[in-house]
Amino acid sequence: MIRLEKRRQPSKVFAYATPVMAVIATMIFGGLVFALLGKDPVIAIRTIFYDPLFGEHAFYYRPQLLVKGGPLILIAIGLSLGFRAGIWNIGAEGQYILGALGGAAVALAFYPLDAWFIFPLMVLAGGLAGWAWAMIPGLLKVKFGTNEILVSLMLVYVAEQLLASMSLGLLKNPEGFGFPGSRNLQQYPSAHNGDIIANTGMHWGVAAAFIAVIFAYVLLTRHQLGYHIRLTGEAPRAARFAGVSPARLILFCLGTSGALAGLAGMFEVAGPAGQVSVDFNSGYGFTAIIVAFLGRLHPIGILLAGLLMALTYIGGEITQSSMGLPAAAIQVFQGMLLFFLLAVDVLTNYRLRFGARASA
Repeated sequence: MIRLEKRRQPSKVFAYATPVMAVIATMIFGGLVFALLGKDPVIAIRTIFYDPLFGEHAFYYRPQLLVKGGPLILIAIGLSLGFRAGIWNIGAEGQYILGALGGAAVALAFYPLDAWFIFPLMVLAGGLAGWAWAMIPGLLKVKFGTNEILVSLMLVYVAEQLLASMSLGLLKNPEGFGFPGSRNLQQYPSAHNGDIIANTGMHWGVAAAFIAVIFAYVLLTRHQLGYHIRLTGEAPRAARFAGVSPARLILFCLGTSGALAGLAGMFEVAGPAGQVSVDFNSGYGFTAIIVAFLGRLHPIGILLAGLLMALTYIGGEITQSSMGLPAAAIQVFQGMLLFFLLAVDVLTNYRLRFGARASA
């Protein structure tokens, strides 16, 4: 008989080993999925994890690691603060969309003016839009005790409908011959989020992600507020006795995660995406949840996990073009990563015991 026995203390070894174990398990079972689709699993796994870094065209794919990883890291850092405190923002995708709409709206309002202050205003508008969208579940939870998981998740669908409406209405390109979508912000110098260093993928969104990692690390390890966040997540009763205000913590965590998700959306629409369109949202808000947990809710871990997840995005696109794998197979592969992480994570708090069932 195999049974689980609760550990007296969580295992530090498994706490750090489970992400690695989850990645290895994902490779193995993902390879089986690829084999069932009639593809060579070894070549598929190599294409996903090796070719973007060391393959023939790695010089092109390496900068894409930063382009894809930037928004994932930025969103995941915000989510991790709430997750550490037991505050579950599942609607970062909606906040990401609102941030993009806010930033694009500012840029298009000034079009075609060429002025230095337009991009800073876009940053401010994107962050505020994401913050305001996250405040809806925050205020409802504080005032009426609603479940932030359900409210934030349902608001994603509202945001998607708003995105479609803006693409076909107020933000639609008047010179676009009737096609949905806004003007291309990459062709608007004052609003374009281009590379800070040419051909490196290092744009302002990536810089913001690295800054967020540093600030989150300092907050969690050197600031009283970070201590309150950790204490609330680990011992809620002790946090209340210590004078931590649950309402303030909820609003701070949801507001911060919403603002960072909004910034990610703004940097994306002004840079790699280039325009507001019906299919602008690419699932970054949901994938960032995987990144946050894969990184153990630690800023440095999230940085590494974000780059790893970006690698699966890039490698997945290569396998789709070179091996004919469907996009859904790559999404399943990414989903496996979270599934195995949660499954293996059980070993952090429990140990396996083998033996015969005790007789009655």
